[in-house]
This record gives sequence, structure tokens and C-alpha cells, in this order.
Amino acid sequence: MKPTKTFPPSPGSFPAEVEAQERFGSKARALQFYENQVVTALNSRMQEFIARQEMCWIATADQHGQCDSSFRAGPHGFVSVLDARRLIFPEYRGNGVMASIGNILANPRIGLLFLDLYQSTIGLHVNGRARVLGNQEVAEMPDVVPEVLEASQVKGGRHPECWVLVDIDEAYIHCSKHVPQVKKVEKQFHWGTDDEQKKGGDFFRLQSL
Repeated sequence: MKPTKTFPPSPGSFPAEVEAQERFGSKARALQFYENQVVTALNSRMQEFIARQEMCWIATADQHGQCDSSFRAGPHGFVSVLDARRLIFPEYRGNGVMASIGNILANPRIGLLFLDLYQSTIGLHVNGRARVLGNQEVAEMPDVVPEVLEASQVKGGRHPECWVLVDIDEAYIHCSKHVPQVKKVEKQFHWGTDDEQKKGGDFFRLQSL
């Protein structure tokens, strides 16, 4: 599917965006951005960009608008682009709260931010509607290639608890001017560990309160 530019973007937020633009005098800049940067599907460069990323941030909210932001990481391509309008990523066992998954079950809207901190310092926003799928459902999807399933098994030998499939509504650039460039250093990852010290321990000293 060929990516197309969209106007207005994000129907749910658009009236409030316009109100803010009019209040703070940014409407002309916003119109230029919508015209030049916002598309309804991932073009080939966006797809290649996502395939190189080892991390992303996701934002969700429940049916009452209570928000949560979270970090996800994995090997290159842990977020897999199925086609120009869909991507998928695995969810592993964490602290047991499952705030993001709970929010998605109540409200499918999701925002993802990919930041290339090591090379271009460019970011990519992807907004859409998410669905939670089980491992068997994903394994039976005809367009999920074996490499996606194989790559999901690298976290300490643990299987994903579930998957998040995103139907994309819009994608657009996050400019690099304020994004720091980071030097990557070696770090031992402890995927799936239950060792409290390796997970960070009581870093914020909550146990002593």
C-alpha cells in the first residue's frame, strides 16, 4: 500500500490541536508540517529505519484517559513491520502490572516513538490502534515470517507472554535538533532475570519508607 499524506491527522486529537495552534500562533507551521511530513503508512525508508532500532517508547491510556508511557528494547528488528500499515512486537514478562497491555485492552490507541540515538539522531512517531494477540494467534498469521518468531525467543530463552499488533494511522518525523547522540558501550543484558540486583534493586529506596 502506497503511503499517503493525510490531513487532518489523528481525528481524535485534531480539534484540540487546531485550538492550540490558533492560541499560540503556530497554525501556518502546522499546516506545512501536515503537508510535508505526515503520512498514513510507512514508506520504505521508515520501514528500514524501524528494522534498525533496538528500542522504542510507547504511550497508552485507559478508557478514562489515565496515561502510561513505557520503554521497550530488543535486538535489531524486534519491532517487525508486516507491511506499510501494520507492525508487531512481542511483550515479555515484566513486573506483572501489565499497565500497557491493560490500557490497550480498554483503549486501543497507541503511540510509538523510535529514536536513533547512535547515528542519525532522527526519530519516528507511529500512531495507531493496537490489538493484543496470543502466541498461537501470531504463529498462525500467514504474513508473520519465521524470522519474527525466532527473533522473539532471544530474551533469556523466555517466550513472549503476548504480542501487540498495531494498525497504523499516521507516521511522521521527530527532528534531530534536540536529540543527543549517544556512544554505545558494551553492557551485559540479563534478559528475563528475576535477580533483583540485576534488575536495579531498590534504586529509589522505596523499601525503607
